[in-house]
Amino acid sequence: MSLTGNHTNSALLTDLYQLTMLQGYHDAGMEEVAVFEFFVRKLRPGRGFLIAAGLEQALEFLENLHFTSDELAWLASTGRFSKKFLATLETLRFNGDVHAMPEGTVFFPDEPILRVTAPIAQAQLVETRLINLLHYQTLIAAKAARIKLVATDKLLVDFGLRRAHGAEAGLLAARASYIAGFDGTATVQAGMQFGIPLFGTMAHSFVQAHGDEELAFEHFARAQPDNVVLLIDTYDTEAAAHKVVALAPKLEREGIRIKGVRIDSGDLAEHARRVRQILDAGGLQHVTIFASGDLDEYALRDMLAAGAPVDGFGIGTRMDTSNDMPYLDCAYKLAEYAGTGRRKRSEGKQTWPGRKQVYRRYDADGRMAADVVTLENDVQPGELLLRPVMRAGRRLAQATLADMRKHAAANLAQLPEPLRQLHEAYNYRVEIAGALHELAARIDRASTQTQENPS
Repeated sequence: MSLTGNHTNSALLTDLYQLTMLQGYHDAGMEEVAVFEFFVRKLRPGRGFLIAAGLEQALEFLENLHFTSDELAWLASTGRFSKKFLATLETLRFNGDVHAMPEGTVFFPDEPILRVTAPIAQAQLVETRLINLLHYQTLIAAKAARIKLVATDKLLVDFGLRRAHGAEAGLLAARASYIAGFDGTATVQAGMQFGIPLFGTMAHSFVQAHGDEELAFEHFARAQPDNVVLLIDTYDTEAAAHKVVALAPKLEREGIRIKGVRIDSGDLAEHARRVRQILDAGGLQHVTIFASGDLDEYALRDMLAAGAPVDGFGIGTRMDTSNDMPYLDCAYKLAEYAGTGRRKRSEGKQTWPGRKQVYRRYDADGRMAADVVTLENDVQPGELLLRPVMRAGRRLAQATLADMRKHAAANLAQLPEPLRQLHEAYNYRVEIAGALHELAARIDRASTQTQENPS
């Protein structure tokens, strides 16, 4: 089967059970409005917060939702669905409403970051792809934010495409990390598609192909005179630093200035110290040191705490795979159907019923103090976090990546200090309002009575 063309907005990017349920809803005449919410149940110990991301791609998916004639023909060929049901899919479009936290918002477990209100067939069908889009970018944005909190004013570049789990993942990781505060990416298509600044140096193969390391540096400098960042650890890192010092005056006479050097192996902190001494002694105080190679927030914290003179970092595998927490315990669950709150009571996976809102309270210093999850109509003091972003299937507004970055930076600045320092044991307070407890109790009583006395 050919994989050419754009399949990322296909209505078939769903689980089979979504379609089998839609057949069931159709046969039963169930067409009332449903409310589904996306949230994270819990976090791995040591991960204190998340960053909402992926909303733009989720809304784009909803706006373009439809089945093509080829997709409908294929579904018919499976023999799983009735002709009458498949006929309804020909005109199925998303015409519901969406409320969501803006991308870049810090959030915590049990807080819905997206609420879909639409006829049940529409709201049910989109579950799989919405989780897919929101889960991954939220995961990566949170990892990138932790790195940003450690690295503060250092240059941060996403290097992860080659280790990402597929092309879409690599592109969306570049986007999510940029929202969280990274300065750019090495992924060229992300530059074209999202307008993210591009950064790049050279590979060891370039040096090896030349044989002569200094000649390789010279050729690269002439090829990229405005971006001369030289990879110096192919053979001997400190010896290469001396070659950079020797080459610099020759390039300066040609109007080319060496911008930086990159170190990608060995004891990065120790090599950086030695290289800094060599560069400074050679009059190249302006040349920056950029480090890469299996880095994450913990490696950066150790290097910077040890005083490593590194000006920037390339972060790849450990961020784009979120290696210490490669998935979120997230869900998209029914909260209301036909005007009545619905609640799942499965052991360990209970949900809160009704259309919800999240309010955030701040302390006297402007730091986040506590969040309250409650019903939409139960007004609480604090900042309202879920906002209308789509009405009747059309976006109300479209934020820019610059807006999202600014919003994320403001949210990270408002984190309690223990979360900014990545303290392992700190748990932010999320309250479940009394109105939610009361509604859940009423639904539980009604459900128990129904189960005991079925009609």
